[in-house]
Amino acid sequence: MSAQIQRAEGRLAVSGSMTLETASGLLADGTAAIGEAATGTETVIDLAAVADVDSSGLAVLFGWQRAASAQGKALRVANPPGSLVSLAEVYGATELLPLS
Repeated sequence: MSAQIQRAEGRLAVSGSMTLETASGLLADGTAAIGEAATGTETVIDLAAVADVDSSGLAVLFGWQRAASAQGKALRVANPPGSLVSLAEVYGATELLPLS
């Protein structure tokens, strides 16, 4: 399955799968979109349309978080799928992600 990022009004809407096969493309596209946002702003990553998530999806979120932080920007993850929250809990990473 593929993945896609739509940019609109300070939000990045991710759809499809956040899995090993889509991770590198999502990381690159999301990092570029975060780079386009103004310094000091918050970028909302909306995961409402994400169908599948594996541990690579967590790695992508941490990569986006690092990219935002390095550029002085904030990141918030909206509508995380239950499978993502469960993975974060298993890995003890729930507190490290800006989930809302």
